[in-house]
Amino acid sequence: MSSTSGAPRVRIEAMRTRMHDDEILTDADLARRLLAEQRPEWAGLPLRQVTHHGTDHDVYRVGDDLSLRLPRTAWAAAQAEKEARLVPLLAPHVTLRLPVVHALGRPTSFYPYGWSVQSWLPGHDLVGRDLADDVALAADLAAFVLSLRTVGTDAASPLPPTARGGDLALHDDAVADRIAELGERVDGAALRRAWQESRAAAPAASRCWTHGDLLPGNLLAVDGRLTGVIDLGSLNATDPALDLTPCWYLLGGTGSAAARRYLDLLGATPEHVLRARGWAQLQALNALPYYWDTNPGMVHLAATALTRITAEAG
Repeated sequence: MSSTSGAPRVRIEAMRTRMHDDEILTDADLARRLLAEQRPEWAGLPLRQVTHHGTDHDVYRVGDDLSLRLPRTAWAAAQAEKEARLVPLLAPHVTLRLPVVHALGRPTSFYPYGWSVQSWLPGHDLVGRDLADDVALAADLAAFVLSLRTVGTDAASPLPPTARGGDLALHDDAVADRIAELGERVDGAALRRAWQESRAAAPAASRCWTHGDLLPGNLLAVDGRLTGVIDLGSLNATDPALDLTPCWYLLGGTGSAAARRYLDLLGATPEHVLRARGWAQLQALNALPYYWDTNPGMVHLAATALTRITAEAG
């Protein structure tokens, strides 16, 4: 994980604005107090907050090699234990680095959620990068997805019925509601057409491990090549098409050179692509109105994906 020095003010404001009704806004004093109480061996290290457009955690860099991740909302509170359980199983088999959980913290009287201290992965995220022609980076990402698929799924948790990567048909009402809510901010007719095209695709015949959230902020690169993947909260055994969604969020849409390379290396069929576009559309439609007034980075990402999906519909 990384931060960018001299980041524009909007990135800081996006991180500090309350996005969720039950949200806890943390600060460096709270972070240091947690360390002093439960992990004093790290409490004296330099600590600074990381600017990012993420939605679930506040992140602090601790010294040179560690990161402190504090959930901002109840739905993210179980992620640290999930990562501590699954990363040791998956890390030996995948082609990119995953963050190692070095310690799990307990809720306290002044902070209500469990938290974690993880390894700090080198690199810079891909937020704001134009990667439509970056076939080398697309190949790096495809290699990671393929390596993830080779791992047996016995350790996967049961997939909730309406989770991403399950059954697209269970999300018809949500898609219709979000399109209605967004109104003239989106091309509703094209998005309804795109959704029906995705819904008509044959369902997944099997499930495999997917990261489930391969957004630009969760991918780290050094010297133009992918090196690490962070934020494993959505990791589960799902429809393999779920990890094709970077085509619309990262690689410029399915007409780009990078997306074509990515899909080819993953052996994606037209049915996979349609289902993947449906998963990308669902995520963007849910995010756009929810973060409209609080997270400009997430709004820009979701709106860009929907524009690309709209252009491909029909």
